[in-house]
Amino acid sequence: MFCYQCEMSSPNGCGSTGASVGTCGKDENLARLQDIMVFGLKGLSAYREHLNELEPTQTKRLDDVMSETLYFTLTNVNFNFDNHINQLMKVGSAGVEVMDKLSNAHTSKFGIPTPVTVSQNRVEGKAILVSGHNLEMFEALLKATEGKGINVYTHSEMLPAHGYPELRKYSHLKGNVGKAWFDQADVMKTFPGTFVVNTNCIVPPKSNCGYLDRLFTYKIVGVEGSTPIEENDFSALIERTLQCDDADGWDAVTTLNTGHHYKTILTLAPQILEAIRSGKISQFFVIAGCDAPGSAGNYYREMAENLPNDCVIITSSCGKFRFNDIDFGNIQGTDIPRYLDLGQCNDSNGAVEIAKAISNALNTPINDLPIAIVLSWMEQKAVIILLALFSLGIKDIYLGPKPPQFVNEDIYHFLAQTFNLHLTGNAQEDLENLLIKKVL
Repeated sequence: MFCYQCEMSSPNGCGSTGASVGTCGKDENLARLQDIMVFGLKGLSAYREHLNELEPTQTKRLDDVMSETLYFTLTNVNFNFDNHINQLMKVGSAGVEVMDKLSNAHTSKFGIPTPVTVSQNRVEGKAILVSGHNLEMFEALLKATEGKGINVYTHSEMLPAHGYPELRKYSHLKGNVGKAWFDQADVMKTFPGTFVVNTNCIVPPKSNCGYLDRLFTYKIVGVEGSTPIEENDFSALIERTLQCDDADGWDAVTTLNTGHHYKTILTLAPQILEAIRSGKISQFFVIAGCDAPGSAGNYYREMAENLPNDCVIITSSCGKFRFNDIDFGNIQGTDIPRYLDLGQCNDSNGAVEIAKAISNALNTPINDLPIAIVLSWMEQKAVIILLALFSLGIKDIYLGPKPPQFVNEDIYHFLAQTFNLHLTGNAQEDLENLLIKKVL
């Protein structure tokens, strides 16, 4: 363990010399559980901020959970393991609430997303590339740039913006460029226009990167040398964009699909249920989560591309960029796509809503449904999503590509025993274990 948050802490922090119990009496397990609480609250705060922009009257209970949980982590408050687990479930429940409310706020303001095909890496004219999650800011930018001779493109988690009717009505919203958040530096080296990061997931640019004067940040996002956008004043961004060269040579013809919000998918419920009953759909695979640099994430592509043709992929977040270039087609004999992109990471509640609808229709508990869940995690927003799933009693989740370092053997054993949590291993072996074996 390590802790130095109070005056009683040992020199250089409790645990720095190998002790497993702090001066206050907190042991390693409790210290790590409190770390997980804080990480979960960081993820919760991200979604709470988005909700507060759209529906500020709906954040009171979320704020209460956040303050109570932070109070819980003070020195000399609680030393009971079960109480720590209960508090984590409370944080997870708040995660369910914030994602449900945020989803409703988005669809109320921007309309319910519907499937759309988006051009990928095709850029023309004067261009702005937007990365992040903030749809409120994105709409304001589209309004500000309308009629200015500027085209707007999405990057990473902004891709789902194309599915919202009130956003895609702007003719200068053109397409998507790049993949997950961490390719920003490579994209901006060659992208001819300006670049805006409106939430977390910014890659700190090097001082000699060559695009700092074209990099703009929004609200809490900031890096040395970038230009902040304040009070939704996009004038400096527009001026700098118009100074840039027109796009030349950006004419890729590939496309991506998005816009499969759960409220749209539920309109296909009769066809989906019939396909399940008739055996046309054998299983659903939720392959979703945050991506991170490195080859380990190829695990998710390998799993997705080796799924049988009677399986449906449900995804969200930026992890989908590992495999969303693949044309998965439809379930044979139906109009049901095999690939469903629910949206951003905060749209992860959609998979639960779909599962709940199938569960109710088939009168089958969610954990007994033909649904496999394989998640990738990168940072704190993934922690709140995982806690949200645990708070709902969801079991049998596979998590990877690397185990969280803040979970020790005791805590992992508890999660494995309670929720049957698995860590990812070999994609082919995991797929073999996850596939429901058909009786001949």
